[in-house]
Amino acid sequence: MKFVHSAVAGIAAVALVACAPSTAPTSGGGDSKSGTLRVWLYDEPNRAPKEKVVGEAIKEFTAAHAGVKVEVTYIPTTPARHEKFKGAFNDPSSSPDVAEYGNTDLAEYAAAGGFADLTADLQGLDVNADLLKSASVDGKVYGLPWFIGVRALYYRTDVFEELGLKPPASVEELTKTARDIRGKKPDLYGIAVGGEYTFGALPFVWGAGGDITSLDSPESRKGVKAYTDLLSDDICPPQACASLTGGKTVELFASGKAAMGILGNFSRSAVDAGVAAGKYQVVPLPGYEKGSVAPAFAGGNNLGVMKNAQHRSLAADFVKLLGGKQYQTKMYEAMGNLPTLSGARDELAAKDPFLKPFLETVAKGTKFVPIHPGWVKIDNGKVIPTMLQKVATKQASVDEATTEAATAVKTALGSS
Repeated sequence: MKFVHSAVAGIAAVALVACAPSTAPTSGGGDSKSGTLRVWLYDEPNRAPKEKVVGEAIKEFTAAHAGVKVEVTYIPTTPARHEKFKGAFNDPSSSPDVAEYGNTDLAEYAAAGGFADLTADLQGLDVNADLLKSASVDGKVYGLPWFIGVRALYYRTDVFEELGLKPPASVEELTKTARDIRGKKPDLYGIAVGGEYTFGALPFVWGAGGDITSLDSPESRKGVKAYTDLLSDDICPPQACASLTGGKTVELFASGKAAMGILGNFSRSAVDAGVAAGKYQVVPLPGYEKGSVAPAFAGGNNLGVMKNAQHRSLAADFVKLLGGKQYQTKMYEAMGNLPTLSGARDELAAKDPFLKPFLETVAKGTKFVPIHPGWVKIDNGKVIPTMLQKVATKQASVDEATTEAATAVKTALGSS
């Protein structure tokens, strides 16, 4: 494979990084300045674009660090990754120096003491404060947010033009517009929503002032009702939509079966490969007040340094290079990964108007799941989807379903 890089600029950049302060090695690790830096990155369905960008970063890094090699292992994102990480936490000999991990896994891994505190290493980086929270536990930063995924409202321009509609600017307008479309075009879902689409539903809860940790509050109940009202025969029939995941709602919109959808910036290629290609636009998902933006979940992956890293300083330097502006930009161009660094996002937005609604959403404020090891139980137990489905299929009232879900959340988080 042929790699292209700017050696002079790269060496200068890495040399500056090398001068930054670094925290002391943690127990079980070391701080060797030579040898092989071991890196774990997530595998991809199509790994080639990612591998090319990573290869360019490695070439730049090794050019600036004599006697250092970088060995990358691509690991699966299946649930088995948890056991692989736990093994590395407990056995220094099997541990990489650097690892990519999903930000929803952070609390579990931090509780296990598996990652090094990078608070001092990452000082001065222009990462949005909300996004930095997704890499932090108890005030300590355990990774550099490498990329994020946020959701916004995709809508069919041809349908809206035909019916004389404007993009909705509030939750009320969203519901009315979806109902109008379904009424006039019964072959279309007004909006594709799913009973198993947790991160499609949460903006309605957060926008109402609710939260995952208080699903039985009046604010959360308002949000649950607003979302499940979309799971109705005159918008997205519950018999078809109650079981839909987020991925399935992407398929519905891309295939031309829905006039709107709550999709991520990462859904662009799927939509462009479908019937809706060239016939859609994107706006921020509206909140309850007209003109407001609903808070979106800031999903994504972080780059961290393992507690058992044998090359502590080199690992931090590599994280800052691969996670820096230059390579965040390259990763977006290669894979569509939305950068976490403000400078990289601003430059890309100037070139690609598609990013504007997603960046506006980030600027208005994002939310995250509870940074607690118990989140894994909540997620795997489908607490939120079960709540939504029971309301949508009229197995329970909003009050009953949210009370049950709130009890399950409190149990998982260890509170009474």
